[in-house]
This record gives sequence, structure tokens and C-alpha cells, in this order.
Amino acid sequence: MNALDLRELHTMEDLGTVSRLYADIWGTDADSPPVSAEVMRALSHAGNYVAGAYENGRLVGASVAFYGEPIGTTLHSHITGTAVGRGIGLALKLHQRQWALARGIKRITWTYDPLIRRNAYFNLVKLGARPEEYLQSFYGAMDDAINGGDESDRVLTAWDLTAPTGPYTFDLPTDVTRGVRNDDGRPVIGPTDAATILIDLPDDIEALRRTDPGAARDWRLAIRHTLGGLLADGARVAGFHDRRSYVVHRTTP
Repeated sequence: MNALDLRELHTMEDLGTVSRLYADIWGTDADSPPVSAEVMRALSHAGNYVAGAYENGRLVGASVAFYGEPIGTTLHSHITGTAVGRGIGLALKLHQRQWALARGIKRITWTYDPLIRRNAYFNLVKLGARPEEYLQSFYGAMDDAINGGDESDRVLTAWDLTAPTGPYTFDLPTDVTRGVRNDDGRPVIGPTDAATILIDLPDDIEALRRTDPGAARDWRLAIRHTLGGLLADGARVAGFHDRRSYVVHRTTP
């Protein structure tokens, strides 16, 4: 990867470029991006985090975060997007981490769609963040190219900035059960009363939303029922196994 220039953004010109990048990534109209330049301008001016990643002078990624509860200890990362891969997302998150630590922040939270495998792997394994709460239809139905009209279930995820940086691996216990099993692309719900439960994810939920909306809906409900139910009962997500499955520990079997 070419050297990245990561910096905070303040001007309307720069923020307009970010809003167009976000519109391209999420497949929305240019006049209705996920975050407008005006909102980013207000957040930046108020001392929040708005940053871009530039490669050879071209904007290739951006991230927006604002202070959250508890005030003084937490930064909430609202949106991060990259036009290409090659580690740009990781570079932005590490830049955000350093920004937060320099201001005494010890924790960054964000939400993500628990059905997207690459995001789960990135958040849990590469960063070491952990889902804390399941949020059903958090933003309502979303009709952009990524969400495809699906309900916007999210998990609220927390990154402990005092912990060593990833990657985070662990030994999988032998006495596990599969709360959700991927059976040839379809979810099969199993028991969730064991001490450790694996919850499989679909291979590519974004493609499935386009090719088989019914199957995508089945996956949404299966993960909502199992992962959502376990988190509501006080279980914790310990990791992500084989780039496919959440590993969930119950507080009591």
C-alpha cells in the first residue's frame, strides 16, 4: 500500500469530498449521503473526530466520531468507510485510537451489522472489540446499496483502548454447541443453553439480499433470536471463530 496521509478535516471543501465518497460507498444519491458535509462541519467545529485518509492526494477513506456516554471516557464512532481495501480501514481506526488516547478517552464504541462476516472479523479479531448490546432495527429500514432494504439490526460494540492491540486469537473449547448452523446457505437454529455457543453467519449477506431476500430475512431473524437473545441474557461474545462464527460464553450454562 502507498503511504497514507491521515488527517483531521475541517473545511467544507474537504467535507464535501467525504460526503461524496460516502455516497459512492453506500450507493446513495449524491444529494442524500449517509452524512452531510454540513453535519460533519458542525461535529468537527465542536471538537469531535472527523478524519480522512489520502493516497497520492486522493481521498480513499474517512471516519466520523463524536463524544458519547460516559462523557469524558467514550468516543462513539458513527461511520467509517473506504473506497478500496489494502488496510485503509485499519489505518483509520488506529488513527482514531491515537486521537482518542491523546484526549484521555479509554473506550470507542460503534455499531455494525452482525450479519456481515468481514466486519465481524475486522472488529473482533483485528481490533479486539467486543459486542455488548443487540439493537433491533436500530435505524429502521435502509434502502442503500449495502443494506438493500433490510432491517437495520446492529450490535453496539466496544473497543477497550487500554488493552494491547490485536490480532486477537483464542483456543476454542471442545464442549461447544451450534446455536446457528450454516446449512448450505440457510440458517438452522440449535440449542443455546450450553456454556459456549457458536453462531454461524452466511457467506455473503449483501449478495444474498439481492439474490434471495427470503433467505436473507431468515438469517436476520435467526441471528436476532440467538445472538440478540444471548446478549440480552447477559452472555458475552468471546471471539470470532474461523472467520465465520461468533463464539458466545454464557454466564451460567
